[in-house]
Amino acid sequence: MNHPVAAGLRANIKSLRRYAMALTRDPNDADDLVQECLKRALTYIKDGKDIENFRAYLFTILHNIHNDELTRRKKKGIQIPFEKEGIRLVYPPPQYSYMDCKDLLDALDKLPDEQRQVVLLIGLEGMSYRGASDVLGVPLGTVMSRLSRGRNALRILLAGGLAADRGPGAAPRRRAVETWHEERRTANVG
Repeated sequence: MNHPVAAGLRANIKSLRRYAMALTRDPNDADDLVQECLKRALTYIKDGKDIENFRAYLFTILHNIHNDELTRRKKKGIQIPFEKEGIRLVYPPPQYSYMDCKDLLDALDKLPDEQRQVVLLIGLEGMSYRGASDVLGVPLGTVMSRLSRGRNALRILLAGGLAADRGPGAAPRRRAVETWHEERRTANVG
């Protein structure tokens, strides 16, 4: 396929998958999300519609599909896989770089969806503020505000480390997280 649409799709698949993986944290769900995104994009293009910014268009579709799936899951209720509940490590793992990445992913999970999406689009995908604004369908100032709040929350969450099972550092981590939650409650009230 040497069609320009095929080339545009091929050029964005890795970025779409990376963003989908960051949103879902599951390779199978990420693949399903990307596949549905590409299917919808091809259907729209087949109808003869013109697209100005193809990359932003694909990310917008992916974002909307993910939001639809979250809404569907909220209606179904929470399902916890057994394999995630049973395994606990007896001693701290020596793979510190892996743990740093896990701490970052855990901190990202603690962010509100709006902030996490902006941080991922701009920080992980290298998208411009305007591009993220187009993908999320919010004003540019809102993107900048969410990014700032998201980065600040990540700094606070990562300041004391997130791994509560690592021993003596657990108490400062709890204080950092409690401080962050208190700041959020105060900001939401005022």
